[in-house]
Amino acid sequence: VQLQASGGGLVQAGGSLRLSCAASERTFPSYAVGWFRQAPGKEREFVSGISWSGSTAYADSVKGRLTISRDNAKNTAYLQMNNLKPEDTAVYYCAARRVGISYYASDFGSWGQGTLVTVSS
Repeated sequence: VQLQASGGGLVQAGGSLRLSCAASERTFPSYAVGWFRQAPGKEREFVSGISWSGSTAYADSVKGRLTISRDNAKNTAYLQMNNLKPEDTAVYYCAARRVGISYYASDFGSWGQGTLVTVSS
């Protein structure tokens, strides 16, 4: 499945953004989706995931601030980001896999191109 991430931008601390991950295939509803991020000089890390059935998972650092969702009719997953902090600054990637949620980037075979989120203090 081909993925396209969008919605990044520059926002002040405390602000909000909504990222989108649009998929190319009608079979997208059968995929689990993960959001990962990579800050300069750091490894790519898990942010959030959603299964085909709607089960969700979050990294501890984003719980209560970020919300993952999906609209299978639109073949799109979302990451609503509220109360953003400077440490959330990173390139955000969406990824998909046919099995369930995974916290490991190496488990995902399909990746979007990334969208940059910059949070100013």
